[in-house]
Amino acid sequence: MKKRKLLVSMMIAGGLVSPAAFATNGYFSHGYGVKSEGMGGVGIALPQDSLAAATNPAGMVMVGNRIDFGAELFIPDRSAQIIGAGAPGANGSYDGNDKKYFLIPDFGYNRMISSDSSLGVSIYGNGGMNTDYANNPFAAYGGVGNGGVNLEQLFIAPTWSKKLNANNSIGVALNLAYQRFSAQGIQGFAGASQTPSAVSNNGTDSSTGYGLHIGWIGQVSQDVTLGATYQTKTRMGKLSKYSGLFAEQGSFDIPATYGVGISVKAMPTTTVAFDIQRIMYGDVPSISNPIANMTVLGNPLGSNAGAGFGWGNLTVYKLGISHDYDSNLTLRAGWTHNNVPYPSTETFFNILAPGVVRDNATLGATWKLADKSEISVFYMHAFRNTVDGTPNSIPLPYGGGIANNTLSEDSLGISYGW
Repeated sequence: MKKRKLLVSMMIAGGLVSPAAFATNGYFSHGYGVKSEGMGGVGIALPQDSLAAATNPAGMVMVGNRIDFGAELFIPDRSAQIIGAGAPGANGSYDGNDKKYFLIPDFGYNRMISSDSSLGVSIYGNGGMNTDYANNPFAAYGGVGNGGVNLEQLFIAPTWSKKLNANNSIGVALNLAYQRFSAQGIQGFAGASQTPSAVSNNGTDSSTGYGLHIGWIGQVSQDVTLGATYQTKTRMGKLSKYSGLFAEQGSFDIPATYGVGISVKAMPTTTVAFDIQRIMYGDVPSISNPIANMTVLGNPLGSNAGAGFGWGNLTVYKLGISHDYDSNLTLRAGWTHNNVPYPSTETFFNILAPGVVRDNATLGATWKLADKSEISVFYMHAFRNTVDGTPNSIPLPYGGGIANNTLSEDSLGISYGW
C-alpha cells in the first residue's frame, strides 16, 4: 500500500511540472491513456483504464477500481520555408527542432464508492504550439535570437460516474486547467501591437481556469455500445505578459469539444471502435482571428479583434481495433484523420504553430502480469504534411512572399496499471 501511495504522489507531482507537447489534432492529443493511444485515440464508447475521463467521464464507472500511470516520449519534426519574400534575408528553409524531445506523464485513479457509482481523477495534457528555431525565420522581420513559442496545458479532472441501469452510464468531470506560455524571437511584431512590451521574450506566463466535461455510454445490444460526450470551453485567466500578442489582451481559452462513438464486438476476441470528435478552435479569438485583422483591417495585436493564428473548427475521425491474442496479450492498432485547422492564407504566423498533420497510424499492446497488474505500450506515427502558403501569405506590409509549414511526429509510450 505504501508503494502505491508513493507512485500516486510521484505521478501527480510529475504531471504538475512536466510539459505537454502534443500537436496531432491541432494542439490536442490524438488520444489519452496508452490503451486508447494504441487504438488511434478512440474511447468515447470504449473506456479501458482510469484515463477514460479525459475522453468520456461516463466510462469511469465501467473500468472499476484502477490506478494507471504512464509516460510518453513525443518527437515532433517542425520546419518552415520562406520563398519569394520581399524582406531581405528572409528566404530559406528553417528547422524548428532546437528542442525536439518531450517526456509527458499521465495518471489516473478510480474507486468504486458503491456497486453503481465511482469517484476518480484523470491527469493529462494538451499542447503543441511548440517551436524553437535556432535559425530564426522572423529575424528578417526584426526578431532577435531563437524564434518560437511554447504552450503547455495540464488538466486535472476529478470525476463522478454512475450506472443508471445495467446498460447505461453517465459521468461528469470538473476540468481544472493550468497553462503556461512563452514566446521568443518575434520582437519585430511589437510595432503592430497595442502593448509593444508584451509581445515577445517576457519569459513564461501562466494562467488557470475551469470547465465541465459530461458524457453518456449505453450498450444498445449484446455487441454494440454507443457513447456521446461534450466538454465546455475552459475559461482561462489572461496571459498578462503576452497581452500585446494574443487577442483580447492576452486571453487564451481552451476550446470546447464534443463527439460521438461506437464500439462493436466483431468477434468474441476482437473489438472495433470508431469516434468522431469536433474541436471548436474557431470559438477562441486568439486562436481563430485571421492575420488580415491586423494587416488589412488595422486591428493591433492584443486588441479584441487582434490577429491570431486563423484556425477554424477541426473534425477528427478515429478508428481502432483490439484483439485478444490470448488470455495474457491484447494487440491494438488504429488510424486518425482530420482536416488542417487553418487555410493556406494563414501560414506566416503558423510558422510558430505548424499543426498541419492530417493522418496518423498507431500500434499498441497490453501484457497481463501474474499479479493481475498489466503493462501497456503504444507507438504513433503522424505522417509528414506540408501546407504551402498562397502568394502573399506573408502579407504585403511585411514585404510579401510565401510561407510553407511542415510537420511530422513520432510518439511512443508505456503505462503500468492495476
